[in-house]
Amino acid sequence: MSDDKKHEPICILMADDDPADVLLTRKAFQANRLRNPFRSVSSGDELLCYLRREGDYANVDLYPWPGLILLDLNMPGKDGRATLKEIKEDDLLRTIPVVVLTTSKAERDLLETYNLGANSFVTKPVTFSELVGVIRSLTEYWMEIVSLPSTAAT
Repeated sequence: MSDDKKHEPICILMADDDPADVLLTRKAFQANRLRNPFRSVSSGDELLCYLRREGDYANVDLYPWPGLILLDLNMPGKDGRATLKEIKEDDLLRTIPVVVLTTSKAERDLLETYNLGANSFVTKPVTFSELVGVIRSLTEYWMEIVSLPSTAAT
């Protein structure tokens, strides 16, 4: 991987069926002055199509490979749990960090998602200022502190 490629901002892919949550999260990234590409999908099935480059998601220029997935648990159709399970069972997808970002505070959801391979579990904050802080912490950790695998399927 070239040095230029290594320093390109990773794409953040959010899977959440609530357009308001997606918009607030996008704004929280902007409030933190992050220049990372940000894409969103509204279901687990759509997330898997994006990751597998199927249908509308075949265009890699429009839909860059994600370096981080923010995953809501409670979506219609294939929910976040089933989607996480498929991601972590797929040899090509399993190395993408998945942060569960959900309204759930249930201990069973926390345990289940970690058992399925989630890299982090974060309960969505109530206020926008708290969300900005959470996004700041997530991005500092995932984009400045840890080393991530190269973008495998670009």
